[in-house]
Amino acid sequence: MKLYLDSFDVESWQEWIPSGLFYGITTNPILAERAGLFYPSINWSSKMALAEKLNVKEFHIQLPSCDETAISFAAQRKEEAQNFNFNFVVKVPLTKEGVKLVPEMKRLGLSILMTACYHSKQYITADAIEADYIAPYFGRMEEAGLDAYDHMSLMKDLERHSTNRCKILVASIRSVEQMMTLAAQGHVYFTISPAIADELLSAELTVKAVSEFDEAAAKHKVLG
Repeated sequence: MKLYLDSFDVESWQEWIPSGLFYGITTNPILAERAGLFYPSINWSSKMALAEKLNVKEFHIQLPSCDETAISFAAQRKEEAQNFNFNFVVKVPLTKEGVKLVPEMKRLGLSILMTACYHSKQYITADAIEADYIAPYFGRMEEAGLDAYDHMSLMKDLERHSTNRCKILVASIRSVEQMMTLAAQGHVYFTISPAIADELLSAELTVKAVSEFDEAAAKHKVLG
């Protein structure tokens, strides 16, 4: 199983990435805004340098738009990423405009994730264009009234029969319980917020047991 930290907050990077729990970092313009960043003026090389220092294996950056500047933006980020020891992945919205950008990005040698996905049928498109990943927005699917678990199950079936093996990176997770159910379906790639990471490692009975162990060890030291 591979987990990604869905955050643009560098303090969260510094807290969580050294734990070894996360394979990579995923970002987007909304996460940048929440972190107080203005997307057009982000110093990407600086962010990449920190990601490498923290031993990130993959770093995902979303296109700011699918207009005529998109290819140039992706090419610039790829050039910057070549100075660092991780796999750079460009996130492309799975729209007609986004799909049209993919052939040129493939020619540039970019790894591609198709993002903002809400329906199982979108896996067919992502796989057909040989994208490396597709990111279904599970929590948002549920909030929109869709049968998110059914869509995810269908998507997993499509992945099993795929020849291109586009990987499903589940996004917009709202709880650890959702992760557990999806993992039981066979999903193995998740991008989660720092809050979900906290929930993942929160177990009251484990904390209680460790406290008892610590107490027993302290008594042994006194007796010894």
